[in-house]
Amino acid sequence: MRITAAVVGERHGEFELREVFLDEPGDGEVLVRIVAAGICHTDSITRHGDLPFPLPGVLGHEGAGVVEAVGPGVSGVVEGDHVVLGWPWCGECRNCLDGQPRYCLRLGDLLVGGGRDDGSTALRGLDGSPLASHFFGQSSFATHAIVPWRGLVPVEGPLELLGPMACGLSTGAGAVLNVLKPHPGSSLVVYGAGTVGLAAIMAARNSGATRIIAVDRHESRLALARRFGATDTVNVAVDDPVAAVHEICSGPADFSLECTGAVAVCRQAVDSVGMRGTCALIGGAPAGARVELDHLSTLWGKRVVGVLGGEGRSTALITTLVDLHRQGRFPFDELVTHFPFGAVGDAMRAAEAGEVIKPVLLMP
Repeated sequence: MRITAAVVGERHGEFELREVFLDEPGDGEVLVRIVAAGICHTDSITRHGDLPFPLPGVLGHEGAGVVEAVGPGVSGVVEGDHVVLGWPWCGECRNCLDGQPRYCLRLGDLLVGGGRDDGSTALRGLDGSPLASHFFGQSSFATHAIVPWRGLVPVEGPLELLGPMACGLSTGAGAVLNVLKPHPGSSLVVYGAGTVGLAAIMAARNSGATRIIAVDRHESRLALARRFGATDTVNVAVDDPVAAVHEICSGPADFSLECTGAVAVCRQAVDSVGMRGTCALIGGAPAGARVELDHLSTLWGKRVVGVLGGEGRSTALITTLVDLHRQGRFPFDELVTHFPFGAVGDAMRAAEAGEVIKPVLLMP
């Protein structure tokens, strides 16, 4: 079938809206009409070559839409279902079977391999030339996408808002709810008050943490953090963040989250927690980034963990966040700025410049 997709032709290339051919759904696949797709930092770093997705191809991994057709071997969804397009997973490896599909042993190929399991792509130019597809199992910067059924999460709610549940919102909130699990009276510091960090702060407000500290260099984002649950804020343009955190907590924090992917900030997040404290690294850093830690203070019971996508199962996490939003306890809609699909380049530039928190493309 003919669809419209935003194609990136080369590294650092612009998004070009083109008519392309999309395959019909095959075994285990579903055709989804995309209603809206969020733009994430990962889309940006992939376009610039920091994730090894082959080009030319179609990015986008925060899609939400309506199931239009299902292939053989599909279960759990039917035509007409409203779905969020979550991350793909094989369902057979030890991590998938252990309830941690975010760490599927085939994750690299499934996220950025550029096609299906057998190496074929679902997208072609009108001249028949192949285009890389299945970015994070979806390539949702398009009017339609072919996706593996295991990644789909049936949802109730406004599809024009729910796409970011697939990655940015789940990454921040899941790191708090699934991994750190702040205990009553604990302290948590969040480095970076973008989509991921603000989602973490909203989630922390629904936990036992009584000291929630947001760290950023933009006062406007710190103001948002306070509105969404931060009890304290630190502007790194004014104060040393590690010293400020230690002063606020009368010592090291219990937990920290690094949401920026900046190497220097990773070290600050680690240094903000002390003995038996836990630092979670969840921001996407450039290719080849290295982080140095102080050995002795880390040895004394400190934990530094990497967290992908908020961990756990997408269905449980996303439906929980949707319920919390419905109850007024996770107001992520206030982060969203909508752009028409044709303005995908403008939306990406606005995100990279920090002019908007979470741009979401609305499909025609």
